[in-house]
Amino acid sequence: MKFKKKIRGTAEKPRLSVFRSNNHIYIQAINDVEGRTILALSTLNKEIGIGDSTTGNCQAAHNIGLAFGKKLIEQKIQKGIFDRNGKLYHGRIKALADGIREAGLII
Repeated sequence: MKFKKKIRGTAEKPRLSVFRSNNHIYIQAINDVEGRTILALSTLNKEIGIGDSTTGNCQAAHNIGLAFGKKLIEQKIQKGIFDRNGKLYHGRIKALADGIREAGLII
């Protein structure tokens, strides 16, 4: 049996929701109490500096995680709840989480 645990984020500890497609990876920091997105990044963002040919690999996911973590630290957010949306903690999802942790965020 599968059980779905309800994950809820706050302003101090937002929910870090991940969506993975074949070509890109997207991540959002969500405050569920107010129902608003604090920060969102993806491999489609031009300011991150990821080339078009390398958006669907683990290195791109790690770079997005690193940039995402740094931006959250700049907003004085130190902790987050990692929501992988039912995907296995493997490959690009794991690389993204490792990048976030490397930036200094606690998940």
